[in-house]
Amino acid sequence: MSKNKETILSVKNLFKHYKNAKYISSQNISFDVQSGEIFGFLGINGAGKSTAIKCITGIIPFTSGSIEICGHDIAEDPFNAKMNFGFVPDNHAVYDKLTGTEYINYIADLYRVPTEERKTAFDRLCKIFNMENSVNNQIQSYSHGMKQKISIMGALIHSPKLWILDEPMVGLDPQSIFEVKEYMREYAKAGNCVFFSSHNLDTVELLCDRAIAIHGGKVLKEFDLNAYRKAGKSLEKEFLELTKIATDAQNKIRKEKIEREEELAKTYGRMSASKKMVAETLEELENMIQGVKGSKV
Repeated sequence: MSKNKETILSVKNLFKHYKNAKYISSQNISFDVQSGEIFGFLGINGAGKSTAIKCITGIIPFTSGSIEICGHDIAEDPFNAKMNFGFVPDNHAVYDKLTGTEYINYIADLYRVPTEERKTAFDRLCKIFNMENSVNNQIQSYSHGMKQKISIMGALIHSPKLWILDEPMVGLDPQSIFEVKEYMREYAKAGNCVFFSSHNLDTVELLCDRAIAIHGGKVLKEFDLNAYRKAGKSLEKEFLELTKIATDAQNKIRKEKIEREEELAKTYGRMSASKKMVAETLEELENMIQGVKGSKV
């Protein structure tokens, strides 16, 4: 593998606000992921991870900012952007009536993988994840862990440069967890990159080269985990301290907003007060967007 790093995923000033929501889901999130690395994406429940991942994968549109995958803008060139990543969601979204082989062939057709290339990749993935004896059975007969593994195989059949994993270890037995972790290392070492979202801080600390933590839709901190391991520092301890501080600050702000809405409700009524709070959020969002635009060199 070349020592020259290539930017595989670039997220710049990502903003996402859901219609009629009183809070902003993603606020000025920026980071780059390089070839050859495993990148951790951290945050407690409700931090905004799922929203950010849905924006990155093109499942939902975002309010402003940019997301590029291998140089292809997900909003302006979604076809080529999506051809360069494989996504494993946290709910193993697969077709139960198909056999494992039929499902993988269906995904390979979508990604236009040539017949010989897909056969080689399929046979290799079956061996890696110990699925040789199960792929000709209907997926509805699979255990949770087997469904997760066939979903992982589907995400890899076209050999994407970017492998996105959202809580991939949930429901897997120890042997399967080992298989996934080992292949994550192998895949990154081959010059690809792995984007790994997980609540398991020990696994992130062990596997990842870098990670970012988000809270309230904002980036709290980026961690150099190679340096953490060398220094014997604890990712778990620092993450929990950071999120406690951020949660306290967030609760204070939200308490103030609730109190303001209660005051507005006395004058304008509950529905009008709620609309005014949404309008204030939109104004806050617009001000932040203009601030980001104004700061560009």
